[in-house]
Amino acid sequence: MPRYQFALSTSASTVRQAGFVHSDSWTGALSAITEQLPVQEGDTLEIGVQGFPPAHYLLSDHMWLPASLRAA
Repeated sequence: MPRYQFALSTSASTVRQAGFVHSDSWTGALSAITEQLPVQEGDTLEIGVQGFPPAHYLLSDHMWLPASLRAA
């Protein structure tokens, strides 16, 4: 089972929570973080696995969207 490292930040770029989550899938890891941590609109999430660059997400309309789409 992969181990995902994450950092959850507020809109002010202050890391509020960081750690690891174990999940069989990428979407499972995102769901686990959303269910187990207090998240709010505008939060950003950096998540990845060791050896690869992390992905960046923005919480919008109760969904994690790739941060690159926030300007669209």
